[in-house]
Amino acid sequence: MNRVIRVGSRESRLAVIQSDMVMDAIREAEPAISTELVTMKTTGDRILDRTLDKVGGKGLFVKELDRALLAGEVDLTVHSMKDLPAELDPRLPLVAVSRRETPYDVLVLPEGCQEWDKSRPVGCASARRTIQLQALYPELEIRPVRGNIQTRLRKLDSGEYGALVLAQAGLHRLGLDSRIHRVFSPEELIPSACQGILAVQAREGFDTACLRTFHDADAFACAMAERAFIRALDGGCSSPVAAFARLTDADTMQLTGLYVSDDRTRTRVETISCPRADGADCAAELAKRMKREG
Repeated sequence: MNRVIRVGSRESRLAVIQSDMVMDAIREAEPAISTELVTMKTTGDRILDRTLDKVGGKGLFVKELDRALLAGEVDLTVHSMKDLPAELDPRLPLVAVSRRETPYDVLVLPEGCQEWDKSRPVGCASARRTIQLQALYPELEIRPVRGNIQTRLRKLDSGEYGALVLAQAGLHRLGLDSRIHRVFSPEELIPSACQGILAVQAREGFDTACLRTFHDADAFACAMAERAFIRALDGGCSSPVAAFARLTDADTMQLTGLYVSDDRTRTRVETISCPRADGADCAAELAKRMKREG
């Protein structure tokens, strides 16, 4: 009998598309393997009237998926890697990451609009984006917005907001590139750690051979450095810290980190270059030093 791998996913359209990417790669690598998609609504998907920092942070998007994986109800789970908490359950290791999609943040206007009406609030879902946007545009009113991308776009198009700031990768995967009004450079808005990367988790001992064509070593190296920076600052969903790593050549990594003081009155951005192999250690040391120096 053919082996069947059950893939757990959030039930949003974007999450399903992302899980399909993983399942396609599995079937391409191992044609004898069949895949089955198992979707579920997470706590983070159900609580839409409060920002994540008020209800428990990013772990709310993975709790139900972790439970299903531990219970053997699914064999793999797929996540937007930026949604993973800083500390993972050691029983559920990260077994593969995708090639990185464009990692930047973008500005989205109401459908049909060509000019940004800055008198209306900007919808923004994260503290990281909010504090950087306020530095770029002190005159803006920034208001929280929750829900999947389609829900946020409906709120925008109905007139609740004058613009949204979203991740370019999600819009691209949904075929919504036409909604992008402008792309923010990482010098303007440092992306969320691991933005644009998909993560696959499994139980300990899972045979990862079926993911060999999906896993991207360059994205993994950058993701581990970015997560090390965030973890060293105890950065979670409620924290505006950010990190963005890129490889300048095969053996060299450049990492930019954002530190924000606890009272959010002081920000600091610093960029380092280091050997690729030392990326995570160097990122953690940078974060600790930025925190000491305030």
